[in-house]
Amino acid sequence: MKRIAATALALACIVATPVWAALKPGDIAPIFTAQAALDGKDYTFSLAEALKTGPVVLYFFPKAFTTGCTAEAHEFAEAADQFKALGATLIGMSADDIGTLHKFSTQACSGKFPVAADPDLKVIKAYDSALIRVGSVGIADRISYVIAPDGKIVYAFSDRNPDKHVENTMAAVKALQKK
Repeated sequence: MKRIAATALALACIVATPVWAALKPGDIAPIFTAQAALDGKDYTFSLAEALKTGPVVLYFFPKAFTTGCTAEAHEFAEAADQFKALGATLIGMSADDIGTLHKFSTQACSGKFPVAADPDLKVIKAYDSALIRVGSVGIADRISYVIAPDGKIVYAFSDRNPDKHVENTMAAVKALQKK
């Protein structure tokens, strides 16, 4: 019985981890365009266009209006002006539908930055940011990327705890600006 329980626990741990490892610094960021919401309004986000103006901070989050994702969005909203002053574009992305993200963009993001919908997981999978859990399919893991204007990933941070994502991506953008 203990052996069956141990096997079940090991399988559950495997299923609860990211399906793929996150992309690494030096990798070319997959280019995408996505339907997004900015302050409750429709917005089309184009990574190619955003990279023309400077680095992009792209962060993936599991589910709008959950405790961790709301706290993370608030932190990114508080830091949005600092990212902008450094020439960086900020975008969040989840598998949530656009209607949910319209509300999330005003309530959690304070209208400071767009959040993109990827319900079919095309972009999430391209960035190796898919998370599959027992009983729940189709969500993003919590991963933050900083993408340089040349399209290369210069920083990747994967941690399900939202606490360090803003601090770490801000430091990466500052380091990129110093180069």
